[in-house]
Parts: sequence; C-alpha cells; structure tokens
Amino acid sequence: MFKNKLNLLVASNNKKKIQELKQILKPHQIIVLTSDDIGGIPEVEETGKSFEENAALKATEIAKLTGNYVFADDSGLEVEALNNAPGIYSARYAGKNASDSDRINKLLNEMDNCCNRKARFVCVIAISDKTGTAKTFRGEVYGKILHNPQGNSGFGYDPVFVPDGYQKTFAELPPEVKNKISHRANALKKALDELINVAESRI
Repeated sequence: MFKNKLNLLVASNNKKKIQELKQILKPHQIIVLTSDDIGGIPEVEETGKSFEENAALKATEIAKLTGNYVFADDSGLEVEALNNAPGIYSARYAGKNASDSDRINKLLNEMDNCCNRKARFVCVIAISDKTGTAKTFRGEVYGKILHNPQGNSGFGYDPVFVPDGYQKTFAELPPEVKNKISHRANALKKALDELINVAESRI
C-alpha cells in the first residue's frame, strides 16, 4: 500500500474503461483523475504500428500538455484465425462511429467459417511523467471466441470472449473476477511497481 497518494491522470474518455481502472487501483490509494477533473483533454490520434507505440504516444502527449503524471493504454483483441486481427484496430474495426455491437457482429461474420476460435486480449499500459518520459507494460489473457454474444457486463468484445479456465464470457463474469484475470489487470500488476516508486519518491 502506498505511503503517499498519487494523482494519476487517465488519458481516455472511455467511461467504462475508467471505471474498471478505478476498481482495480482502489486498494492502492491511487487517485484517478479524468478528463472531467481537469477541464478536458484532447484526443490523440493513434498513429503507431503497435500497442506499445500507441499507448506511449497518448501518455507522453497528454503528460507534456497537462503537466500531470499520465496513464494511457492501448488494448485490443487478436484472433488467431484472422491473422491477429483486429489487433490495434479493435476500436475502429467496424468504422469510426461503430458501437460495440457493430464491432462484435463484424467479428463474428468474419469468423463465420472458422473452426479455430483461439484469441487473446492484449493491453499495453504506458506511464509518463510531465517531461514525456514513458515506460510501457504489457498484459495478455488467452481464450476463445464464441459464436454468439453472452452477458451484459463489460464492454467491447467482452460478450464473445471466454478466458481459458472459465466457462463464462468476460461480460458474464463478476467484475471482481474479471479485474483479477484480465489483460488490463495483468498489465497493471507490472505497472504497479513503477507507480509505487513514483508515489514513494513524492514523500
């Protein structure tokens, strides 16, 4: 547990992702700041060619602009039968303004004749100080893609992804379970040491 609380600005406007992050970080006394807390943050175009590049790009740009310690992540779904698509384009897979349902429907249509349903979620977290110096941390979780959505919790592709060792999708599992085994949780476990070091140095 931190001896000193740390303010951490999240470079995202995804309310469900922010809520999930707050739940994961709550035991560690990290104060999660959002765009609303500082009067808004700009959208940073994801021009990188990897999860690492996109996460670092978002974190460093927002950190230099706001002067805050910044958390950013880039995450997505990689499907083995689709040559790891949609990958870094997961959020834009069905078009810029598509809904989660649109993206899921496109994915299932693409996999209509696929016997291989293996997939993994990937999350790369970047943490940057105000100078734009960033470190990245990668987390993954393996599983399979169902033929039809199941569950109403979570977001993104959660209703069609069943993690290995479980019989329910991410959208069916209780948040406290998902938040222990997800790709974001696995990346955060690695990033926490860095956050702890920053918090301790502020004493």
